[in-house]
Amino acid sequence: MTEKNPGDRRMPLHTKILIGLAIGAALGLFANYIASVYPDPPAVQADPPNVEKAQADRRNADKGRFSVPKFVKNVAEDWAKPIGRVFLRLVIMVVVPLVFSALVLGILELGDIRQLGRVGLKTLGYTMILSFMSVFIGVGLVNLIRPGASLSPEQQEKLTAPYAAAAGDAEAKAAKSKALKDTLLDMLPENPLQEMVGAIDGSSPGNGMLAVMIFALIIGGALTVTPERTGVLIQLLQGLFDVCMTVISFAMRLAPFCVGCLVFAITATIGFDAVAMLIRFVVTVVLGLALQMFVVYSVMLIVVARIPPKQFFRQTSEAIFTAFGTSSSNATLPTSLRVAREELKLRPDVSQFVLTVGSMANQNGTALFEGTVVLFLAQVFGVELTLIQQVTVVMMSVLAGIGTAGVPGGSIPMIIIVLKSVGVPGEGIGIILGVDRILDMCRTTLNVTGDLVLAACVSRSEDRRLGQPIPETAQG
Repeated sequence: MTEKNPGDRRMPLHTKILIGLAIGAALGLFANYIASVYPDPPAVQADPPNVEKAQADRRNADKGRFSVPKFVKNVAEDWAKPIGRVFLRLVIMVVVPLVFSALVLGILELGDIRQLGRVGLKTLGYTMILSFMSVFIGVGLVNLIRPGASLSPEQQEKLTAPYAAAAGDAEAKAAKSKALKDTLLDMLPENPLQEMVGAIDGSSPGNGMLAVMIFALIIGGALTVTPERTGVLIQLLQGLFDVCMTVISFAMRLAPFCVGCLVFAITATIGFDAVAMLIRFVVTVVLGLALQMFVVYSVMLIVVARIPPKQFFRQTSEAIFTAFGTSSSNATLPTSLRVAREELKLRPDVSQFVLTVGSMANQNGTALFEGTVVLFLAQVFGVELTLIQQVTVVMMSVLAGIGTAGVPGGSIPMIIIVLKSVGVPGEGIGIILGVDRILDMCRTTLNVTGDLVLAACVSRSEDRRLGQPIPETAQG
């Protein structure tokens, strides 16, 4: 991402995205309202012997008559949704090469493969602690607030019916989920190229994106012991990383318009019936993200990293706002690396590795969101989950958060897997798509902040192990 010129007075990207969201939602609600004011006339009633004649009369009457509901549906389905998906596809198309090249380059920065085991174990340990705490917070809040338990059966049917077809592909992918032991074994891929090809659409035979990440770690470790014979390959990977970042930069320029179209398509279909319920859902998620960010992270900073939270949030504000504007941990990675080096004064070798791995694996916000969505949709569909099932949701959300791509919308296929595991209809995912964009921005902010917290904790731990003094910027 290019650095912003201080003299540039153009509107920030995140402001444009918010404006696009607001306009799309407003137009969608207005279109839904107009369709409800001017509905199609009821079907012609007839006795059984005259049914065919009545249907023919109805078809003749419909010829040449303008239908407001049909027009709104066509605009939403045939125009708004395809335009909105352009942005998502531009980002998703570079996920695999971006993650692979970033991880390999991150390991190369360590310089000594013997450090990979120690730093890697610390990174994994802190990641699991933060992820479990985030999911427990989300699940607890959903049980307390119960945002999805206010709909009547009629409202439930009206709300979920439009999304059955839209979520069919995702549900089919979720049906391929495997047992936990097989999932863990598939982290070590037999055919890395095949895993890369099917990492995004779920057609990979193993663990998809997580297998790609493990393969990148292995290749990066091997390159650290043969740097003199692999200079060309390292340059190729650096060039691949730079090109992927450029593609994401192009996609972000389209984000305000494309995101507005996506929101219009959803709100034009749902209308006002689900607004109050979705607001409660949004409040629940945002409250959980805030607790994780300002309570859990603050404790980690004080106890492990020995950095005052107020100072930390001030020093990392650039990366935090970049994450909110881009909704992508991967797109924010260059800014995070610079902030860790120049503002937090962390060890470059450790922060490069931790932040690169964290952009893929340390998805605290995504894990919290996935656990919250599953319980919310279970309430919407009237599915009562037992305590054991909720613990299952926690475990799977943590694993899904580790394997989620750090790009906008990357958590949606993972959520389907968790939904299917506890008997919640997979098509319910469509209910939250209308508000997913703003929540994606919020949880990405938590993800990136968590990566920086993780990097600070690991880096300070390494400093203490080596007997090095903590920089003044970390002492407050």
